[in-house]
Amino acid sequence: MASPYDHVIFTDVDGADGVLVDLNTKQYYQLNETASLVWRGLAGGTPADAIAQQLTEAYDVTLEHATASVDAVIQNFIAYRLVKPSPQA
Repeated sequence: MASPYDHVIFTDVDGADGVLVDLNTKQYYQLNETASLVWRGLAGGTPADAIAQQLTEAYDVTLEHATASVDAVIQNFIAYRLVKPSPQA
């Protein structure tokens, strides 16, 4: 399971959106509701499939669509070095 690096700080903006700050690079990233939900889940140790299930409960989307969205957000977080990738099994 991917997990946030310690040098990345999340700030809730309005209960839905959020902002990440990478303290190492001084970069910040604005997150929409979906990305914020994914971040909160990862920070809480929630597996990606459970985060996708939460998306289906919060929004009118299929589990397939939610899973694809969660995977895409996690891949973006990894690409920007905001989360540690899951160890390969």
